[in-house]
Amino acid sequence: MLPIISEENAAIAFSEIFKDVPEWRKKMIHYLKEENPEINTAIIEAANKTDLDPKAVALGAYMTYNLIELAMKENDSLMNFQEG
Repeated sequence: MLPIISEENAAIAFSEIFKDVPEWRKKMIHYLKEENPEINTAIIEAANKTDLDPKAVALGAYMTYNLIELAMKENDSLMNFQEG
């Protein structure tokens, strides 16, 4: 089950992303190449195989990945806090 993305996490992510979208997208490409290369490859392939703007498709996928990752970290922190 995917974690719930809070408004706070979304605001944090969006403020970082929209400061400099091209730079953030490049950062995510390099991050995912290390962290999860299969996902990165899938995002790039999907972006290149549509009639849509590939950069926009990739941005949406990277944003979604980032939001899910933030929510998972928050859930892990809450679980660890409750256990302690």
